[in-house]
Amino acid sequence: MGPLGVVLIVIAAIILIVLVASCIKVVKQTEKFVIERLGRFQTILDPGVHFILPFFDKVALRVVMKEQIRDFDPQPVITKDNVTMQIDTVVFFQITDPKLYAYGVVNPINAIENLSSTTLRNIIGELDLDETLTSRDIINTKMRSILDEATDPWGIKVNRVEVKNILPPKDIRDAMERQMRAEREKREKILLAEGQRQSAILQAEGEKQSAVLKAEGEKEALILRAEAEKESKIKIAEGEAKAILAKREAEAEGLKLLKNADPTEAVLKIKSYEALEKVADGKATKLIVPSNLQDVTSVVSAASEAWNKNELPKNK
Repeated sequence: MGPLGVVLIVIAAIILIVLVASCIKVVKQTEKFVIERLGRFQTILDPGVHFILPFFDKVALRVVMKEQIRDFDPQPVITKDNVTMQIDTVVFFQITDPKLYAYGVVNPINAIENLSSTTLRNIIGELDLDETLTSRDIINTKMRSILDEATDPWGIKVNRVEVKNILPPKDIRDAMERQMRAEREKREKILLAEGQRQSAILQAEGEKQSAVLKAEGEKEALILRAEAEKESKIKIAEGEAKAILAKREAEAEGLKLLKNADPTEAVLKIKSYEALEKVADGKATKLIVPSNLQDVTSVVSAASEAWNKNELPKNK
């Protein structure tokens, strides 16, 4: 075998190795391969190692089975009240059938973008500006439902649709900013007025409670002064009564002693003079003196007899 033969053998070996290598296909876990044989769909290769026929079979499409995200450019939409705004959306989808995805529609991502744009225009056209700004969840739900149903023949499952940004025209944004500023000022004034009202109420309640407490204090003071005055008068009256009683008891005791002493006529006259002297020392402005001072002795004697008569029943 000459050198030419060796070269031919080497070339043939290289061609054989290339052919064998082209027949071996390694599919990753997150992918699937669409295989065509002579231009027609043949099979779907799942993750793993596979062998295909050289020159007859080829990989028509590598399909990623993971969930994918597409952030579409802002789309001009018109609301029900004729306000033009820009809205961009984010679509989360996953390929469920590689065959339908490969042969269902040309450029599936572009198809989803156009479908999302038209669906968004239809939904926003039924809402006014305020509803559009406050109904993101409703818009997301409607778009997901419509897109999922429309993309099902393409082997695509739409999991979520999110409205990313809503951008009204500049004049609308300025009007909304002025409105929000007015609302903030309104709330500020309301809170300030409410604080002043609460302060006035608390101050009035404090003054009321102060007046009530002051009146109650004056009332208690008057009651205590009246009770003290009452107690004082009672004590004075009791003292005067005791003094009168003691005086009477002393006089009675004196008459009793005078009686027991069996005084003579001369002693009675002296006592009558002493009694007259005490009368003269009093604060009375008029003084009646008997014409016959001896009658005083008779008065004392009569008093002594009256005492004896009063005492007799007690001694019994």
